[in-house]
Amino acid sequence: MKKIIATLIAGLFAGAAFAQTAATPATAATPATPAAHTAHSDAKLAKQEAKETKAAAKAEAKEAKEVAQADAKVAKESAEAKKDVAEAKADAKEKKAKAHSKAAHKKAEAKEDKQESVAAQTK
Repeated sequence: MKKIIATLIAGLFAGAAFAQTAATPATAATPATPAAHTAHSDAKLAKQEAKETKAAAKAEAKEAKEVAQADAKVAKESAEAKKDVAEAKADAKEKKAKAHSKAAHKKAEAKEDKQESVAAQTK
């Protein structure tokens, strides 16, 4: 029994010594892994930045389109308002011309009536 226990203890020490020896080469290999990992991460970051840039450009284009549409709408409304104002001025001018015409006509009739009245009194 003492031999079995001694073998097991010796195995534990040997395993511990082997584990330490195996860990050293793994540590040496580790710096190569982060370099590869860093390159991979850089590629991912570049892709992510490209996506973000593309999304930002898309958002800016959409905003510019909305601004252009709003400007066009304002310009259209302004043109319609100017057209309405021009029509109102034309209507006002026409009404004024009619009023002047009526006034001139009534004035002419009144003058005629006065002349007839003066002529009737003179006879």
